[in-house]
Formats: sequence, structure tokens, C-alpha cells
Amino acid sequence: MSVRTESSAQHRAGFACFVGRPNAGKSTLTNALVGTKVAITSNRPQTTRHTVRGIVHRPDAQLVLVDTPGLHKPRTLLGERLNDVVRTTWAEVDVIGFCLPADQKLGPGDRFIAGELAGIKKTPKIAIVTKTDLVDSKQLAEQLLAVDRLGQELGIEWAEIIPVSAQGDQQVGLLADLLVPMLPESPPLYPEGDLTDEPEQVMVAELIREAALEGVRDELPHSIAVVVEEMLPREDRPADKPLLDIHANVYIERPSQKGIIIGPKGKRLKEVGVKSRKHIEALLGTPVYLDLHVKVAKDWQRDPKQLRKLGF
Repeated sequence: MSVRTESSAQHRAGFACFVGRPNAGKSTLTNALVGTKVAITSNRPQTTRHTVRGIVHRPDAQLVLVDTPGLHKPRTLLGERLNDVVRTTWAEVDVIGFCLPADQKLGPGDRFIAGELAGIKKTPKIAIVTKTDLVDSKQLAEQLLAVDRLGQELGIEWAEIIPVSAQGDQQVGLLADLLVPMLPESPPLYPEGDLTDEPEQVMVAELIREAALEGVRDELPHSIAVVVEEMLPREDRPADKPLLDIHANVYIERPSQKGIIIGPKGKRLKEVGVKSRKHIEALLGTPVYLDLHVKVAKDWQRDPKQLRKLGF
């Protein structure tokens, strides 16, 4: 009979996803764990549309983070599709992290998600109290107790309850340590250098969309979609000075929104271009020429044909 020592413990690899109501800090936490910007972060709710995966590489494990859209009560066809994506994802991952911001009392949105989580029996669940840098220790203690009670009321057995601050980088490493043992034994699922398996075009579109959302406080974030039409290396460039041409369309629902996105004398759109280009260049590691156009796709959120065309 052979006895396996701790040091020869198996490598683990698997999938985790963070859930929580919109703006609970899911994307910021993904970025903090991966150590680079992969999931779109925005202080507007409901901005993550695609399952962007961040990959955490460790000597003993590989943790693949699946970032789903926030689950919410759907009002449109798009909303319903997003919720279906969420439930499918939950059933397929190895561990679920439920993000609850420390600075906001538990509300109906949290209960709605916790109720859905209670129905998923097999997957272990960790409650993650986020944004702890925004509260004092008394408020944090109250929130941890409230989360514990919520689990008891709904019959959810939290594998762990952990406070973190992704902004202040507090306990982020510890969270990874807690998630890893819940993964199955497996060789790495992705090559060492990979940070995400989203096609580059989708990530580029998300970065443009994030920049476009930033200044438009009064308009619904849902009414912006971005499609990257093409990404091509500029042909006549020397090998040591490459340039990538990216042509993208920003779609809005109504002609009246066009002026808001473009801004006076095109100023706003120019800012969107400058800001997103910086992030895109950092992501792809190459200089980029970005060509942006704003187009109207009438009521695209309610039109199945348009939804398909825009990648939903």
C-alpha cells in the first residue's frame, strides 16, 4: 500500500463563477485575482454580457473564473437570455462565489439570487463579502452575520464566508486559497500564458463598450452594443513597428441617442476612442489604429434577429 505525501498532492483545475446582483464587485474581483484587466468593470449595473473567463495560474492549481451577467428579474428578451446563460453556467461550474457588497444592506435582489442558488444543490458555495474597504469593522461584522442568517433561512450551507476588498487587495489571495481545494484533481486546462479564452474581438468590443458607457450617466447601459467588424494587421509595416487596424461599430437603439454618444463636434466619441485604445493596446500588446462608427439598430434589445446579429 503506497502512502501519498502532502508534497506530491495532485494538481487541481476547474471552474468557479462569481454571482451577485449587478454592481456587487464581481468583475473587479475577477480582475484582482487574475492580476490583469479581463472582465469589463463599470460602475453601471448589468454590463457583463459575455462569459468572460479569467484564468488564475498557480503552481498547484489552475482556477478558471467564469464571469456571468448579473441575474435580475428580466424585463426584455435580452434580460431573459442573460438569465438563462446564468443558470446554465451555475450548473456547470465546480464552485460558486456569491458576492455581497459590505456597504449595502441585503436587499430583495440578493434574496432573489440566494433563492436561485438554494435550488442548485451539488455545487459548493462561498459567500464573499466584497468592498470591505468601504465600511468599518462593526458594519462588516453585521454584514457577515446577515449573510450567515440568509444562508440558514434558505437552507444554503456556505462552504466559507469571507470578507475581501479587491480594490485594497485584502484577502484576495486567501480567497483563491479557499477556492482551489474545491476544484477537481486535473492537469491545467489552459496553456500557462492564457488569461482568458474569450476571442480577442469580443474582449476588444467589451473594452470599447465600457469606455462608451463611462460618460453616459443618464442613458441605460443596455442601449449600447459594440461589434468589432474586423481586426487586421496593417500590411505595409516593418516587422518591428506593427499596427493593428480595428474597425468597430457602436450600436444604439434610437437616433436621439446618437448625439449623446458622439458629443458636441465629435468630442465624446473621440474620448471613447482614446480611452479604449489604451486598454486594447495593453490587452493585445501592439499599437492599434481604432476606427469607430455609431449606428442605429432600432429597438435591438427586443428584436431576436438583431440580438443574433449583435452576438446574443
